[in-house]
Amino acid sequence: MQLVKAEIIAIGDELLYGQIVDTNSHWISQELDLVGVKVVQKTTVGDKREDILAAFEAAEKRADLVLITGGLGPTQDDLTKPLLAEYFDCHIQEVPEAVEAITAFFKRRGREMTPLNVLQGHLPSCCTYVPNEVGTAPGMWFERNSTYWMSMPGVPHEMKKLMKDFVLPKLPNLFELPVIYHKVIKTAGIGESWLADMINDWENALPENIKLAYLPSLGHVKLRLTGFGTDHQEIQEAVEKQIQLVLPRIQKYVYGFNEERLETAIGKLLRESGKTVALAESCSGGYISHLITTVPGSSQYLQGAVVPYHNEFKEKILGVSAKTLKTWGAVSEQTVQEMSKGVRELFHADFGISSSGVAGPDGGSPEKPVGTVWIACAGKDFVESKKLQLTQDRMLNIQLTGVAVLNLLRICIEKYDK
Repeated sequence: MQLVKAEIIAIGDELLYGQIVDTNSHWISQELDLVGVKVVQKTTVGDKREDILAAFEAAEKRADLVLITGGLGPTQDDLTKPLLAEYFDCHIQEVPEAVEAITAFFKRRGREMTPLNVLQGHLPSCCTYVPNEVGTAPGMWFERNSTYWMSMPGVPHEMKKLMKDFVLPKLPNLFELPVIYHKVIKTAGIGESWLADMINDWENALPENIKLAYLPSLGHVKLRLTGFGTDHQEIQEAVEKQIQLVLPRIQKYVYGFNEERLETAIGKLLRESGKTVALAESCSGGYISHLITTVPGSSQYLQGAVVPYHNEFKEKILGVSAKTLKTWGAVSEQTVQEMSKGVRELFHADFGISSSGVAGPDGGSPEKPVGTVWIACAGKDFVESKKLQLTQDRMLNIQLTGVAVLNLLRICIEKYDK
């Protein structure tokens, strides 16, 4: 089975200037990977004729499928369409069906059609017109020398619609695609290198048709297993077998699979056990509460939250003793333990979790430098706490604290709710 290679070309000065982030290429790569098409090159090019034509020429030499986004607007700086016509040596002509679709689009939205918008229905004579049901710039499909091309708008929802409705369904008819099965193991509370050491011999013994990738992110490490073959059920069973072999080694760090988020996994644990949680956030400033409430149905288990940023309110609202704050300070194990107990009692919750730290960039000291954070989780008969030594970046510290607090809550639920 021959490897199908694809190249993605993103066009627009705004991408090079950093004014817009190219999320399109990322999404397209993921979708192609799922169907067994390998992206061999991603190219970002500005609105310059010579650069765009050079990108087209290079892509045709190395790819079976070329996917282009951007440069299809109605203004003079949108060069994709005329340069595709030039590259494929054909002229621009009116496509009545395309003009009708654009006219209908404007009419449905009660907007006036301009002469420039009419020109969006003029396309290269050598392309296949692909209707854009959610925008005004049509898709364009080209074929030459066993290479297939698709030009799409840069607007993400328009591009995704064309990919899902036209490009992806078309690929099995053009190429012999392999069967690919992915399964992702989600972990928290352990670094990539430590995790790799734990499973090194298992990784080395994986069958040739199953590959492992480490995908680290803020506070998390994802293990993606990818199986290749010709029979979907056989590949899926082979991947699942390997997961069952490795889970006993790393189970205490695993919170879910595939697209499951840590906050979703915690919500599931709380719902299944019928337990509730309350939060006291100082340095994280409500960020953890935000994560929890992004999960539909979180009102079933979230009792409430407070952000007692100043010590006065740690005392008045949560009952942290003045002696504790004076002796140990706000950023201390003793304070977060009392905060977690206090918020649990305040909201009559089964679990109370808390955070207090030096988020930065100011406020640190030799004893407690920027990035020093204490977190805690309290239940009826226990309190567990942990010290974090994070970074110099304020937002990064808040995000990492959020992951650590949620993971500590997960550990406590699994450990004490038996």
